[in-house]
This record gives sequence, structure tokens and C-alpha cells, in this order.
Amino acid sequence: MKVFIIAVLLFTACPLQAKEIAGVIVQEVVTTESGADMALNGAGIRSKFFVDIYIAELYMEQPSADVGEILAASGGRRLVMYFLYKEVSKKKLVAGWNEGFSGNSTSENVAVLQPRIDSFNAMFSEVKRGERIVLDYVPGKGTTVTVAGVEKGVIQGKDFNDALLRIWLGQNPVNKKLKKQLLSYGE
Repeated sequence: MKVFIIAVLLFTACPLQAKEIAGVIVQEVVTTESGADMALNGAGIRSKFFVDIYIAELYMEQPSADVGEILAASGGRRLVMYFLYKEVSKKKLVAGWNEGFSGNSTSENVAVLQPRIDSFNAMFSEVKRGERIVLDYVPGKGTTVTVAGVEKGVIQGKDFNDALLRIWLGQNPVNKKLKKQLLSYGE
């Protein structure tokens, strides 16, 4: 009987739909503020020079292992960055965003998006270990940017969100191993 009680307590104490990466619980399913359920498409660690910077998690209403399908999907999507590094400055964040946009979009596309990229970059300040950046795309609304639990604003347009996701999933992703992990749906 003791074994049964312990098993029940352990079963109810552990999340049923979660996995762990670097000691951080990553949910398999999230529900957005709009009420949409999204499944984990993939997750992994962004490292640079052998230093773990953040855990990236990609959630989709219609998960896929194909970049073309992800960008063509009409449903919502969420990208979460959970920071592992002690502190990342605004300057480094903005430089990373700008490098990612220019490295994965045509110069013409970046020029069209530039006013929205500037608005996006203005939403950030330094982030510290344990804080999250959440980038929620809701069709018809845009990309809501939340930093450390504080909603910073919304950037309009699916074209912006597509360009944003290409930072991780494009031809020149921030990290090739991380790209593969974010596309690990179904594995």
C-alpha cells in the first residue's frame, strides 16, 4: 500500500506533459491568452563559444518538421527564450536580432520591415538568468512581445513573424544544431 501511495504522489506531483532541458521544465503543450492550444514543435539550447545562452522553445498550432510548412501555416505560434546566461545586454540582443534578420531575409524584405524591426528592437532591455522572452504570433493581431513577464507591445504582420522565425529556422540560423532541435517534431 505504501508503494501505491508513493507512486500516486509522484505521478500527481510531476507534470504529465513536460520534459526537462538543462534543469528547466519545457511544457509539451501551452495554452495562449487567446485560448489556442499549441504543441511543442521542438526545443534546444542556444550556445555560443561553449556557453549556454538560452533555451529556445517553438510551439505551433500545427506542428511540423518542415520550415516551409511552418512559415506557410496560418495558425498561431510561439517562440520562448528562457535565459540560462547570467545577463545579456540590450546591445547584444539587438545586434543578434539585426544579424538574424539581415542574414535570413533579402535586403529588400529587411528594408520593408525596418520600421517594425526598429520598434521590435526598442522593446528590449537586458535580460537575466531565469527570465523569458515570449514571442507570440496571433493571426490578425501580430507578434506580441513579452519580456520577463511584462508585455512590451505588438508588431503587426505575418511577414514580420516569418522573418523573425527565420532567425532560428532560416538558411543562416543563429545555430544549426538549435534549428534541428526546433524542427524535431515527430522524432
